[in-house]
Amino acid sequence: MSTVTLSSPAAFRGRVTQRRVARSEWTKLWSLRSTRWSLLAAVVSMVGIGLIIAAVQMSRWSTRSVQDRATFDSIDIGVSGYHLALLAIGVLGVLVISGEYSTGMIRSTLAAVPKRLPVLCAKAAVFALVTFALALPATLIAFFSVQAFLGHERVDGHQIAVSFAAPGVARAVIGGAAYLTVVGLFGLALGAILRNTAAGISALAAVLFVVPSLLGMLPSSLSTAVSPYLPSNAGQAIMSINPAAHSLSPGGGLLLFSGYTFAGLLLAAALLYRRDA
Repeated sequence: MSTVTLSSPAAFRGRVTQRRVARSEWTKLWSLRSTRWSLLAAVVSMVGIGLIIAAVQMSRWSTRSVQDRATFDSIDIGVSGYHLALLAIGVLGVLVISGEYSTGMIRSTLAAVPKRLPVLCAKAAVFALVTFALALPATLIAFFSVQAFLGHERVDGHQIAVSFAAPGVARAVIGGAAYLTVVGLFGLALGAILRNTAAGISALAAVLFVVPSLLGMLPSSLSTAVSPYLPSNAGQAIMSINPAAHSLSPGGGLLLFSGYTFAGLLLAAALLYRRDA
């Protein structure tokens, strides 16, 4: 992971403001090769995987049963690339702050901003804006590309492709970008709490992938009761057009996941304030 050399705090004559701290975090974020590669991987995943899955589904369309054709969810296919994109963005979120601890650069950062908390606020705000600014067009391109690809197929005379203006579609597509953004902030919170890249990525993978899989081994009654409240499952509800009976509402699910993330950032802020660099 490449680093940026900061000037000595004594060489800076201006007053430290939140705007200047945010500008510094913007410079550091875009100076890292990992930022460009991770965001590129997320964008390619969102667009490419959806098209690949759509192509595979259409190649088997003639062999699908009538029931399978009737229940085909083109919206889910359109945003299916988020499964890999969330890993790329979540890992980048961890790296945004854990990388500074691994290189020792965090000491220079906190020497320049002694109050500390503006650093975490600036990192979170800049990273969230960058992530959403790239995730939103990626999800829109993925959705419209997949719908165009599916446009010629029909079920009972009706196209399986859906319009962006159809009920719930815009919310699901835009919500996908919001979900990816919150995943990135969740990774940033874990990186700030654990201050270690490997530990942060492991914790992220455990929360998003391992725990939901292990929960499936429990009795169905317990799994059904707990599963909707897991961070990943709660956040993904925003992308569901026809949620299951036991799942959270789209808005409620994303709000709960955002609450988990906010709690993580609060803990990270408390530890940043109390611990040595």
